[in-house]
Amino acid sequence: MRNTFGHIFTLTTFGESHGEAIGGVVDGMPAGIDIDLEFIQSELNRRRPGQSRITTDRNESDSVELLSGVFEGKSTGTPIGFIVRNSNQHSQDYENMRCLFRPSHADFTYYNKYGVRDHRGGGRSSARITISRCVAGALAKLALRQIGVTICAYTSQVADIALDKDYTRYDLSRIEDNIVRCPDQDKARQMESLIAEVKAEGDTVGGVITCVIKGCPAGLGEPEFGKLHADLGAAMLSINAAKGFEYGDGFDSILTRGSQQNDIFKACNGSAESPKTLTNHSGGIQGGISNGQDIFFRVAFKPVATLLKEQQTIDLEGNETTLKARGRHDPCVLPRAVPIVEAMAAITILDHYLIAKTVKIAP
Repeated sequence: MRNTFGHIFTLTTFGESHGEAIGGVVDGMPAGIDIDLEFIQSELNRRRPGQSRITTDRNESDSVELLSGVFEGKSTGTPIGFIVRNSNQHSQDYENMRCLFRPSHADFTYYNKYGVRDHRGGGRSSARITISRCVAGALAKLALRQIGVTICAYTSQVADIALDKDYTRYDLSRIEDNIVRCPDQDKARQMESLIAEVKAEGDTVGGVITCVIKGCPAGLGEPEFGKLHADLGAAMLSINAAKGFEYGDGFDSILTRGSQQNDIFKACNGSAESPKTLTNHSGGIQGGISNGQDIFFRVAFKPVATLLKEQQTIDLEGNETTLKARGRHDPCVLPRAVPIVEAMAAITILDHYLIAKTVKIAP
């Protein structure tokens, strides 16, 4: 099982949904970076369960403990180990799933790969494992601050309730003003009502998260394998329930001609600033390498597989049966997935920055 992500800035994760703790080891963190523990905890709080009426009722504090790699408030350049303890497991809620496979969940595939599975909350396949990504992402954000890179994601669609795809039309500073994490307050209310309605029915719903990366320098990414957009896509598609990824104009670009799609450069006239373009259909990446413009992409998330209503399924012997899941589950992953998308984007961008630059980020 591959439990490590990244090349220079790497994250190795461990733990299960109903185990003692979730944790990880971050290696490659530049030395001398101010480690703001309150910021790291605030990123976990954005992901934590039980934060609103439209998320799972599981109540965890998700308090992070840094075990190594930090001295007198700064990173030392050595591995940063951390854990977040589980304290509110209701493992008995999953007993009726011990010998059954939930439709469209990882139960069947894990069992066929390993011959054993942890039926309690999905074990290693649970979205709770993304805690480790948020810790590593927060550390990456702290390092990226030093070079002026900022990352912001938001819910842009729930079912058929969608924002305009042009992120520049919205005030992204207002994302945290509502529990859906949507910058359009009217759309957010509609999304919240829909998610609450779906939750009351014991069903689930999916949607789209948009992410915008500002301040990324030109030159990150590799020209063949290791393209920046390919690694961002791999990062996003590794998140639980992610089903699709597109950057720039994505699939909509097929509706235009090259004369409409090309991003024309503005004259620099001797300016020390990086060249700009009149448009950004490319999403800040060309030829697999960042061009200095905003990087933006969209990630589609399916409805959560575990439903609190009866479904047809099979047991371990392949016999047909029915399952009505119990336990505490999100009716929609989007509000809590926003910080996870940001985290994986931060990890990927910092990793590529360190690949491109052989010197440390100066504190």
